[in-house]
Amino acid sequence: MMFGLARTWPAKPMLRHYRDGTWHGVTWSAFGRMAASCARHLRAAGVAAGDRVVICAENRPEYPIAETALMAIRAIPVPTYTTNTVADHVHILRDSGARAAIVSSPALAAKLREAGAELAGLDLLVVMDPGAEAADTVAWATLVADDRPPDDIALEASGIPPGALACLIYTSGTGGAPKGVMLPHRCILSNCRGAFSLVKPLMLEDEIYLSYLPLSHSYEHTVGQFFVLSLGTEIVYCRGVEHLAADLLAIRPTLMTAVPRVLEVIRGRVLAQVARQTPRRQALFQHALTLGLRRIAGERLGLADRIMDVVLDRLVRAKVRARFGGRLKVAMSGGARLDPEVGRFFLALGLPIMQGYGQTEAGPVISANPPEAIHIETVGRVLDGVELRLAEDGEILVRGDLVMDGYWGHPAETAAVIRDGWLHTGDIGALDAAGYLRITDRKKDMIVLSGGENVSPAKIEGMLMAEPEIAQAVVAGDGRSGLTALLVPAEGQDEVTVAVAVNRTNMRLSVTERIRRQAVVPPFTIENGLLTPTQKIRRLMVLRANAAVLAQLHA
Repeated sequence: MMFGLARTWPAKPMLRHYRDGTWHGVTWSAFGRMAASCARHLRAAGVAAGDRVVICAENRPEYPIAETALMAIRAIPVPTYTTNTVADHVHILRDSGARAAIVSSPALAAKLREAGAELAGLDLLVVMDPGAEAADTVAWATLVADDRPPDDIALEASGIPPGALACLIYTSGTGGAPKGVMLPHRCILSNCRGAFSLVKPLMLEDEIYLSYLPLSHSYEHTVGQFFVLSLGTEIVYCRGVEHLAADLLAIRPTLMTAVPRVLEVIRGRVLAQVARQTPRRQALFQHALTLGLRRIAGERLGLADRIMDVVLDRLVRAKVRARFGGRLKVAMSGGARLDPEVGRFFLALGLPIMQGYGQTEAGPVISANPPEAIHIETVGRVLDGVELRLAEDGEILVRGDLVMDGYWGHPAETAAVIRDGWLHTGDIGALDAAGYLRITDRKKDMIVLSGGENVSPAKIEGMLMAEPEIAQAVVAGDGRSGLTALLVPAEGQDEVTVAVAVNRTNMRLSVTERIRRQAVVPPFTIENGLLTPTQKIRRLMVLRANAAVLAQLHA
């Protein structure tokens, strides 16, 4: 696919990145040449079919070039996070058996070198950034220096069967040690085909996608890389999540992916800004939001309301859309549960949010909301080519080309989740009459109170984090008489405001679901190991880290 598109669109812009104070572009033809050159040099350096090769780099053009090169010679890329510790790298090197790595910087090279030294060492270490070459490293520039046409490598790649292993993507480790998910080419292509039929009504010429989620995560790896490229969309690599707001304004993307945490943060900032405005402006914003909510709920507006809706769209909603650059057609939300209230907030302000659902073991996309018929409280309908059914206990089972081959080196765990061809997702769900899927909980995360009541922590945590005073939340109480919560205040908030937010949430919950006691705790971050690189909270790690606090709450 990649080399075919390079032939089809030789002069079309493909990748853009920021370096030395300005933006630089890569065309499809330049990509094809560099990927082929990289493939030839990697093979000459000893990389053979079946070899696992770690890629550890920020989102940048070298990433898809390296991946395509490795796949073309049937080596197996192993994307890993730049935030990994040496111990994390040791685990992945040991588990995958990788003896080679391609990294972006000397600092990351040092980490991989140290991790490799704890095992059998690395046979090959490639560094993308120039100027800091070491005796045991190969400079990226030498790999892409070959100016020959890509025809020989493209021809070789065209013979790869759909069932051949494309890559190993490691799970985020929210439920234990990360496992290598074996994704064959058919998985990624199945996602591309299914997602294409979904977004086809939106597609025009010259789409621009802003990539900021790490490419080592299956969501961005498939959707934000191979899928958007299959559409001919230009990918612009964000300078870093700390520059996201500025890059949205500078790049003005038409498409983007989002994790719920990013949407929650942006919503919080919008509401905080509105709270600082005059009473008249606050009233206008609230009116625009109310009319938008009525419209997306399917309510017919009278003539006066329709006129006012158009006026408020220009006065209020356009300013919120401008935060995303003003041209955004859709944001595809995935990676974690999006609270419906947050989703409706953006829909009411004219920003389509296509919430979807999936997991690394399924390519990763299983379902998504169609842009023309969004039911934000659901995760949409299954993609074309996906079979889905619900087990007796409500567990979601999936079958089709999108299902992984298994976990690398873990046949017993593979057999536990793939039975009779069906992937057992571990998620509990329900289907409505229109075929929309609703996720109700994680099978393993369900809290069972001492009275036997089953409670969904995900639902309550989502409601708590939708409150502007609360940034992060983890609910506990398994085996106890009632629920407790570990809460991280939003910026500028304190225990008192957090308690007020908990009371507001409790009023919308059943007696069993209400928070009895809560404690304010330090933030959950990537650095302290309580947050994954894609901003998902590691619930079990949070509970363990705050065991003493929980003991006091339950005393």
